[in-house]
Amino acid sequence: MKKPVVDYSKLRFSNITSKEYRHLFLILGWVGYLIMYIVTERFIPIEKCHEVHSIVDDIIPFNEYFILAYTSWYLLVAGSLLYFLLYDVESFVRAQKFIILTQVIGVITYIVWPSVQFLRPEVLPNNNFCSQIVGMIYSVDTPTGVCPSLHVGYSLALLSAWLKKDTKKIWKVIVSIWILLICLSVMFVKQHSFTDVWAAAVMCALIEIVLFRKRYFQKGLNA
Repeated sequence: MKKPVVDYSKLRFSNITSKEYRHLFLILGWVGYLIMYIVTERFIPIEKCHEVHSIVDDIIPFNEYFILAYTSWYLLVAGSLLYFLLYDVESFVRAQKFIILTQVIGVITYIVWPSVQFLRPEVLPNNNFCSQIVGMIYSVDTPTGVCPSLHVGYSLALLSAWLKKDTKKIWKVIVSIWILLICLSVMFVKQHSFTDVWAAAVMCALIEIVLFRKRYFQKGLNA
């Protein structure tokens, strides 16, 4: 079994600020986001939200089977961050910084310009396992605070980290296809509008430039 690059068994309150462990403070970004998520979800009424809709949404059909890709997002996020945390701290720091920026921009947008979508079918067309999962997701996740899509934003943040990682190309291809399916799934299960998706893509492109412009500049000089 591959040995972790950091020995977390020696982690103590007394040494958590040391160079070896201080990257763990980036995890606090999730705590801050969770608090703001609850605020934006529960305390901004739908009446004050702006409806998000695109003509593309009318073309994309509802398909409950895409919920499998949609829910695999949780595995992608948890699995990627845990893997980076254990075996590639540099990628963990890259991913978390990217994710925190998407969280900040997303939450500020939800507060300044609250959004809502009314794309969900009133009645699920089929009664199967995937439809039951869709119904469960609908019941716990309101259709507000949707633009930009953080489901897409986090996925692209992790894609950025994976593509920069020194690993086999086949894994980069697999992760890229997986993330593409996740980004498509948010539209097919009617959790997000096409507008939410492209807004998240633009947001992530700008964050990529802000965080890694020096990296691209150096590559350009060395080309």
